[in-house]
Amino acid sequence: MIAHFGDSRFGRWARSRLQPAPRIIGSAFGALLWVASSTALHGQTVSDAVPAIPADDPGTGTQDTIEIADLTRQSDREIAAGLADIFAQIDGLSDVDVSVRSGVVTLTGSVAGQADREQAAQIAGRIAGVVTVENAIERTFEVDTNLSAATGALRDDARSLVRSLPLLGVALLVALLVGGAGYLLAGQKWFWNRVAPNPFLAELLAGAIRFMAIIAALIIALQILDAVTLLGLVLGSAGIIGIALGFAVRDTVDNYVSSLMLSLRQPFRANDHVLIDDLEGRVIRLTSRATVLMTLDGNHLRIPNATVFKANILNYTRNPQRRFDFDLGVDSADDPLGAIAVGLAAIRSLAFVLEQPRSFAVIHTVGESSIVLRFFAWVDQRATDFLKGRSLAIQAAKRALEEAGYELPEPIYRIRVDDRSKLLHPNDKKRDGAPRSARASAVEGDHAEPERAVENLVSEERGATRERDLLDTDRPIE
Repeated sequence: MIAHFGDSRFGRWARSRLQPAPRIIGSAFGALLWVASSTALHGQTVSDAVPAIPADDPGTGTQDTIEIADLTRQSDREIAAGLADIFAQIDGLSDVDVSVRSGVVTLTGSVAGQADREQAAQIAGRIAGVVTVENAIERTFEVDTNLSAATGALRDDARSLVRSLPLLGVALLVALLVGGAGYLLAGQKWFWNRVAPNPFLAELLAGAIRFMAIIAALIIALQILDAVTLLGLVLGSAGIIGIALGFAVRDTVDNYVSSLMLSLRQPFRANDHVLIDDLEGRVIRLTSRATVLMTLDGNHLRIPNATVFKANILNYTRNPQRRFDFDLGVDSADDPLGAIAVGLAAIRSLAFVLEQPRSFAVIHTVGESSIVLRFFAWVDQRATDFLKGRSLAIQAAKRALEEAGYELPEPIYRIRVDDRSKLLHPNDKKRDGAPRSARASAVEGDHAEPERAVENLVSEERGATRERDLLDTDRPIE
């Protein structure tokens, strides 16, 4: 009876199910078989323990139940037939052979390209009931096959291009209209010069309008052509290229931004006498790239605007009143306050020295053999040359001190062996403790007039070239 049970259809089904199952399931089913056999030995039939399986209906000629093995083979046949029909409808896959066993699809044959090989595997993997796909398709390298495929692709692309020519023309027309409108708006210089505070910023705004018009025209054209994916690729590539170019031209960008900031907040005017770090001269012009100076010896000096923007700028022209100072030494035995009075009287007697702010002097240092006095005085640079005025003031103070009997120190050493009264200078007259009246030298006003050679050269050059720059007297100055 057990042998009969094992040869029955249910027994064959059980073996087919247990063969791939885990051991524990096989053990459980073995125990079930043992119970069934024990029940049969006690007088019960298998049909009493297991539900009956209907037999074939002779009247209809159909089979009500199908063996699992038959069902698997039938599914494999259906999958193979379906894939063969699908491949027959696709160009390039007609030579692909399909075999299916237990849900495993094996693809063989040859195709013209790698894309066709991958497409066949993707189609087979999407069929219901397929466990896995073994792709054994080989790519053929026959010249006629590959050439015909490439020719066919080119032919299809040409047909698509011809069909899309009207739409392409519309997209091109719209792009030209948008771009042309942007360029027309950017070309209205009178408008941008009125809106922007200076010509440099006006040109910058006009350039930005042109760039935005080009981008807008490109976006609209690609949207009309339904090439949004291409648009994303173009914009992404443009972003990457922009970052790379930004790192490559960062110095140029820094200089450009510095030019913009200098044009908005101008630290100097044309022909101002400035000191930029250690570079001195008069300003000729401020361009979009550099600041052009004329040095005091008449040479042109171009300084990048990025350097000017970050530099320490000293403007001598901004305030016409300027103070000079100089040092004079007297003997350590002399009265320093009396020497100060004599020197200040000589300085204040000069016509170009301003009464306000008032001149003054201080004891700067006291050395072993001399007392150094420092004098301060103010001049108006519009009427007096700074260097000439300082030079004349030094001359006047020195002469006044010498005539008053004060001894200016010399780089010599003296050994005193007797009373100081016996070692007086031969040209000195005995002092009575009070300073003599200072006699300032008469100085004509034209001796200290400003040196205007460089200033005149700058004015002539600006008038001759008539080149517009970023210096604007209507803009605020820092």
